[in-house]
Amino acid sequence: MASGYTGERRVHLETLAESLPAHGLVSRMVGGDDPVLWVWHPRTGRQTIVFATPSSRGWQYLWSPGGQDAAGDPEHTATALRHTLDTAPPG
Repeated sequence: MASGYTGERRVHLETLAESLPAHGLVSRMVGGDDPVLWVWHPRTGRQTIVFATPSSRGWQYLWSPGGQDAAGDPEHTATALRHTLDTAPPG
């Protein structure tokens, strides 16, 4: 069953997904009723899953390893994801 935040979550993830190609990243929405964004770097093959979640500071993006950013600036998040996937150790 979908959470009450599914629509908002999807909008935040779609907005981020639109920013990623300009940073050399590719993405796909997965998860159906509980969407997450699968993001990968075609050159390095490195990938991560991005979650969008409400917090006391507004909506946040979360990704591994340890990434977190406010959902209000998807361009900044795309830059941070590119850096993570350029430099993260494989695996």
